[in-house]
Amino acid sequence: MPHYARMGCALAAVVLVTACATPADSAAPAQNAVTVSSCGQELRLDKPPERVVTLEQSSTETLLALGLGERMAGTAYRVTKVLPEHQAAYDKIPVLNPKALTGEQLRAANPDLAVSSFAANFTKDKVGTREELRTLGLPSYVSAVDCPKDLPGLTPFERLFRDYENYGKVFGVPDRATALIAQQREVVKQAEAAGAGRADKPTVVYLYSVFKGLPYVAGRNGMPSDMSRILSAPNAFDDIDQAWPEVPWEEIARRDPTVIVVGDLADRGSPGDSAAEKIKMMREHPVVSQLSAVKQNRIIQVPGIELDPTVRSANTLRLVTEGMKALGVLG
Repeated sequence: MPHYARMGCALAAVVLVTACATPADSAAPAQNAVTVSSCGQELRLDKPPERVVTLEQSSTETLLALGLGERMAGTAYRVTKVLPEHQAAYDKIPVLNPKALTGEQLRAANPDLAVSSFAANFTKDKVGTREELRTLGLPSYVSAVDCPKDLPGLTPFERLFRDYENYGKVFGVPDRATALIAQQREVVKQAEAAGAGRADKPTVVYLYSVFKGLPYVAGRNGMPSDMSRILSAPNAFDDIDQAWPEVPWEEIARRDPTVIVVGDLADRGSPGDSAAEKIKMMREHPVVSQLSAVKQNRIIQVPGIELDPTVRSANTLRLVTEGMKALGVLG
């Protein structure tokens, strides 16, 4: 992919509505201008965006939950089926790439804002760095969940709610953001109540994916870790300071979790993505198959996409809460 910095203002003028200058170069501030912090950058917009491009399904559905489908000029990387309540709005959004978006595809969509749940999507070999895009007058927003060091006093769910709040400001829909936050805070409150008052603390392993036979589990600071905190059911791999570390199956067995939460990524289509495949691997593994969680079927299946920061994450918190209640490990 060409280096953005070498493309100059001439190309930017062709493919972007905004000028080649950054928003800070505008001659006079607009009446509706807002500034929010996003993953180490100050994002200043003189007016609500009207041509947003989301880089993956997680951010797409979050904006759709806020009723912003008509503001979207493109989306990419659909991991699983779109939520039924968002399907009609999703169908009106151009799918620029069913997988990872390229820089050329992003620019051709003529966007005024790029949004992603993950900072890793803004790299030179993908759509370009945020700094490169900024020089072309294209601001970007990265989910606060992916930048824990920027908001050290906030938990992942609180950082997700900060995203909603920021979107409410940026798009001029603060009431929708407030309503969504209140709805999901209620789910958190119910989960906290379910986990409160137990002397014993059930432990959980969150199994996200399997690549070349090795499992990826939830480490510290991500949404699953926060689900465990809320439920007073410790994440068994909270000592690893990575979102999704690769670990040997034997290490899962050594930690002997009370419950295993399995993410279903069947629609993604890679080997080992479906929940059924992961469960089959565990039942056939000579060591993991001996775990009481496996023998007694203390396994909870959830949509894999909901283990990442998304408007769906509160639903998986609810599923894990209900699942652990049904298994008798929560009140």
